[in-house]
Amino acid sequence: MAAMAASHFFCSRHIYSSGDGISKISNPRLYSSSYKSKGFSSFEKNCRNLKSHMVKAASDGSKHGRKQVELVYNLDEKLNTLADEVDMNAGLSRLSLFSPCKINVFLRITDKRPDGFHDLASLFHVISLGDKIKFSLSPSKSIDRLSTNVPGIPLDERNLIIKALNLYRKKTGSDKFFWVHVDKRVPTGAGLGGGSSNAATALWAANQFSGCLATEKELQEWSSEIGSDVPFFFSNGAAYCTGRGEVVQDIPSPVAFDMPMVLIKPPEACSTAEVYKRFRLDISSTVDPLTLLEKISNNGISQDVCVNDLEPPAFEVLPSLKRLKQRIVAAGRGKYDAVFMSGSGSTIVGVGSPDPPQFIYDEEDYKDVFLSGKPGLLVPFIC
Repeated sequence: MAAMAASHFFCSRHIYSSGDGISKISNPRLYSSSYKSKGFSSFEKNCRNLKSHMVKAASDGSKHGRKQVELVYNLDEKLNTLADEVDMNAGLSRLSLFSPCKINVFLRITDKRPDGFHDLASLFHVISLGDKIKFSLSPSKSIDRLSTNVPGIPLDERNLIIKALNLYRKKTGSDKFFWVHVDKRVPTGAGLGGGSSNAATALWAANQFSGCLATEKELQEWSSEIGSDVPFFFSNGAAYCTGRGEVVQDIPSPVAFDMPMVLIKPPEACSTAEVYKRFRLDISSTVDPLTLLEKISNNGISQDVCVNDLEPPAFEVLPSLKRLKQRIVAAGRGKYDAVFMSGSGSTIVGVGSPDPPQFIYDEEDYKDVFLSGKPGLLVPFIC
């Protein structure tokens, strides 16, 4: 809750952010601040004390004597024109972008593919929780440098941001390398697509620095080579995704953009590979995903439509996650419209209220959970 054109998710409108520590479904465009090299700021600084001048000229062509003519020279207008020309010719040097995460309102696994992957059908929706990523052009012509505020995250080619930058150079022939810093707010191993969103953001940023060598459609198509969830982040924010997840159909958001929710993630992560390894198609749900989409569009989110076929295998991998969901449902006493796991876990989402159950605060077992309502974990995005 990145369009990276008029229709794309990254650029034309500001991100919806909650300043009160509440996660909400959102329909943002990625909000950015950019900096031009040698742009108007330095030019303006040198001229800020100049004002419009009035130039007086005398004409002696009149039979009745000299006539004074006033010619007004508007320096402000001239400066604005020159500044526009400077900015048009100056390339980007820095870019700061918001990289939102997503939830799966429902997730159906429909088939096992010959290539070992699974076909799925899911309603993806971005939310107002996300990372802030700063990109700067590097003087290096051989290596990107990545840093982050969270220890333990790989900073080499294993990171999806570096993979995205390498892919962009491979596809376009660009020779630009970058310094990238990620201010992480989305936990890893959470089923929220934080890494996939970062990859999409990196592709879009590289394209901006290179003068938009690729179209938005090309970026979306290329991004599937990085990961199945990455193409979604080139959508309008709500999409019905099929195939491995890379077939993205933009849809109008079927739920209110200000729908409150709470995200609760235990310190343990679910291995996506292990979850899929334990998945059994023969005992999964048989409900038509298009029926789920229609019900949500007509009636909103409710427990019966928030089907996630990966919950049973994820609960086998992490039994404590099943107990967490059960306790949230019981303690919520109906204040949540639905409680469900996002993606392959391990985040449990409670939709309809921003308030977590009291036991999350009271019990020692949950002192280390990620909680979207905790101060500092969800902050308003300010460039």
